[in-house]
Amino acid sequence: MQTEKNAFGSLLGKMIVTKEGKRLGFVKDITFETASGELINILVKDSTPYTNNLNLEKTPSNELLIPYSAIIAISDFVIVSEEDLI
Repeated sequence: MQTEKNAFGSLLGKMIVTKEGKRLGFVKDITFETASGELINILVKDSTPYTNNLNLEKTPSNELLIPYSAIIAISDFVIVSEEDLI
């Protein structure tokens, strides 16, 4: 079975929402392991007050990170599982 690939540029700027429909912000950037290419986190821009209360990991420059493992689907939105964020 072949998995669908998303180009890096197509993810930037997409709205991030939970599967319950809560808006978290937009994709600013993606971090990955350079040796393996494994995706690690999504950096969030324009985070909502709800997102700020989730106690997410932050970068040294105080940007919020969403673990890539929390992503359920990518289409018009990046859909994440809130349970995997906490």
